[in-house]
Amino acid sequence: MREPLAFHKYEGLGNDFLVVQTWDPEYVSPALASRLCDRHFGVGGDGVLLVLPPDTSQAGARMPRASEADARMPRASVADARMIIINSDGSIPEMCGNGVRCVAVHVARSRGLLGGDVRIQTAAGVRECTVEDTSREGLVTVDMGKARVGEEREVEVDGDRVSLTMADVGNPHAVAFGAFERDAVERLGARIAVHPLFPGGTNVEFACVKSGEIDLVVWERGVGITLACGTGACAAAAVACAKGYVPYGAAMGVRLPGGVLQVSVEKNGNTTMRGPARHVFSGTTDTGASL
Repeated sequence: MREPLAFHKYEGLGNDFLVVQTWDPEYVSPALASRLCDRHFGVGGDGVLLVLPPDTSQAGARMPRASEADARMPRASVADARMIIINSDGSIPEMCGNGVRCVAVHVARSRGLLGGDVRIQTAAGVRECTVEDTSREGLVTVDMGKARVGEEREVEVDGDRVSLTMADVGNPHAVAFGAFERDAVERLGARIAVHPLFPGGTNVEFACVKSGEIDLVVWERGVGITLACGTGACAAAAVACAKGYVPYGAAMGVRLPGGVLQVSVEKNGNTTMRGPARHVFSGTTDTGASL
């Protein structure tokens, strides 16, 4: 038997997700997530965000209906909720910056909060989120932890040599600075993301600094080009600071195809990201999980 699957559609600067509240981390399988994210035969999205209690001892329980789950989500000392991300191709990344903002707004609204701190547990650690929602604006400031800038690498793709700087924001990134046309981003991003230099794959950022801000297009591992990528924005900002392109400690605009995120990076790597998360609609789909 299958039951209808309840979801909430959210987007952060066009990076869109199906938020599913559950007690069971296996409630949505990778294969089901791919079907749900299909933009022609499913609901459509860049990924599925599972919202669970931080206490995983309840992982095997049946998922309550959405209204019950929203009301019963417990508050824990370590985190308010746990987030699992499943990309549209079924892969499971460690962290998602736009996704964590969507989950923070969802958790805050499910508790009737108009603002305040919400702590979201991810595979990359707990992320402290400050929600501003008095006018239903859904703005979230996220403490992204330390962005670590790594080594320089050069890869060859179809005769083109691309200089990359490695960065880690809880998930892997390879940042390239320069002027890249859309077709180059599509061709290079797809190849670099799965290059043998990166056995686990990598996100790829194509960045250009203009007047102290960053224009950015991201090829997301497991998704492709998205309208926005929160961790990618943080990675690009950290590398730009390390290279001296922009100053440490100042909030800078990172312009993505879907809009602007405000990112600041301290000299010790501590990184903060601020941006919107918007609830689009809620619903159910007959492509449900097995009972």
